Amino acid sequence: MPVSAVAQASPAGVGTTYTIGELAREFDLTTRAIRFYEDCGLITPQRSGRNRVYTGRDRTRLKLTLRGKRLGLTLAEVKELVDMYESPRDTLPQLKKFLVVLGAHRAQLEQQMADLQATLEEVRAHEKEARRLLAEGERRR
Repeated sequence: MPVSAVAQASPAGVGTTYTIGELAREFDLTTRAIRFYEDCGLITPQRSGRNRVYTGRDRTRLKLTLRGKRLGLTLAEVKELVDMYESPRDTLPQLKKFLVVLGAHRAQLEQQMADLQATLEEVRAHEKEARRLLAEGERRR
């Protein structure tokens, strides 16, 4: 996700914290899914006793994770990209990496689309043949 995506995903309230339940409701996730993202290192909540306390940074990372998943990225790819954008390094290598990842996913989606189109053509051909045979059978009656 480009640097601008990180800025756009930033929470309005700096210093705001969230409970796991609040994030689960906001993003329509289960608390188990949020804990899974934590186990993957995508978010790193603080602890207050036994409770998890999520910061605006965690909320932003969760939002970007879900965006990445919608794009078809793996969690490892999402983590790599999100981690890159939090580093103080030059953004050009980050953007190049992002383009490589997006290009690979676009190619995969285009192949799936071509496969679906071929399958649809086969289904249409079978439907046409079945209708022809049905009409032929009804004329013989």
